[in-house]
Amino acid sequence: MFGRVRAWSTRHAKWAGVLRVGPLGALCALLAVPYAAMTPPSGDVHLHVAAYLGLAAALIVPLWWRDRPLVSFAVVSLVSFGQWLAEVDLQPANLAVLVALWAVAYQCTFRWALAACLVAELGVFLALLNWEIATFGMFFSGSIFVVTIWLTGLYANTRRRYLEGLEERAERAERERDQQARMAAAAERARIARELHDVVAHNVSVMVVQADGAGYAMDSDMEQARLAVRNISRTGRAALAEMRRMVGVLRENEDEGTDYTPQPGLGQLEDLVRGSAVPASLRVGGAPAELPEGQQLTVYRIVQEALTNALKHGGPGVEAAVEIDYLGSELVVRVTDNGRGAAAPPGSGGHGLIGMRERVGMYGGAVSAAPRQGGGFEVLARLPMAKAA
Repeated sequence: MFGRVRAWSTRHAKWAGVLRVGPLGALCALLAVPYAAMTPPSGDVHLHVAAYLGLAAALIVPLWWRDRPLVSFAVVSLVSFGQWLAEVDLQPANLAVLVALWAVAYQCTFRWALAACLVAELGVFLALLNWEIATFGMFFSGSIFVVTIWLTGLYANTRRRYLEGLEERAERAERERDQQARMAAAAERARIARELHDVVAHNVSVMVVQADGAGYAMDSDMEQARLAVRNISRTGRAALAEMRRMVGVLRENEDEGTDYTPQPGLGQLEDLVRGSAVPASLRVGGAPAELPEGQQLTVYRIVQEALTNALKHGGPGVEAAVEIDYLGSELVVRVTDNGRGAAAPPGSGGHGLIGMRERVGMYGGAVSAAPRQGGGFEVLARLPMAKAA
């Protein structure tokens, strides 16, 4: 509730100022006529209605200076001190000293708040000097009231600073999270670029070998040369298709230990599932189609990451099922497990889902990963079928 009130007062500063000062001003205006009809205490100066309203305005108007609480408190205190020197009796508007004291305790440092509290205490003492029946008990009661207002302002100040600290830490944590996500995405793009580079380099190597074969067979076996040229054409189109998907992928410097071995594809899925640390099964549905090596690598990495997550978060006795469905225009990859699902503790430092999205997004697909109803976890990826050239 306090947070909503603070947010509203921040958005509507003028209306908040009216609500803060308005009740005191309305009280002084309502008491103007009864004050004029009062019999003044002996020894005190009793003001006319116009002077009464002028003094009330001089005490209340400085409270509007919300951004300058020290100046507001100083003006109200000086006006009250001048009122005491003139031996003018106390007015309802003198409550402005307490309002200004609370503002100083709420907005300023403890040193200024303590100084303001001492000034207010001095005001209580001076006010009681004009009373013939003033006692120490009356001063103690007035001091208790002043100190209560002061402590309330200090508490509000402490809570405000605490909430601001929480907001700052939350914003910093959000910035760090976004930065880590961007770093993970950049690292994954670099890895994808290296892998696609290997795919294209392999195709170019095949083209060179076939071109050499066609050159040797051109004079002796024209049919074999034509077949080699067709293979060169098909392989070149496949390499160009993979190169197009590298556009926009930023590549970082390679480490010294970069692996140049051929990248895995759909043909290695069975070995991946069989060799996984999680007991898993593989099912392939539909009519298998020939896919580009880059897309095959994407499917392989999705299955690999999903099985790794099942091992890390699924709990003891977890089992997984890998399903590959060829649906004509789309390839569907589904990896499910019977692990803890939503009950699994949240992981830290992992960016597997980010990597999956980067890979699938290169081919215009989509991927989702979420707990299943009834337990377990599911990774579902849909990729448009890209025919190998």
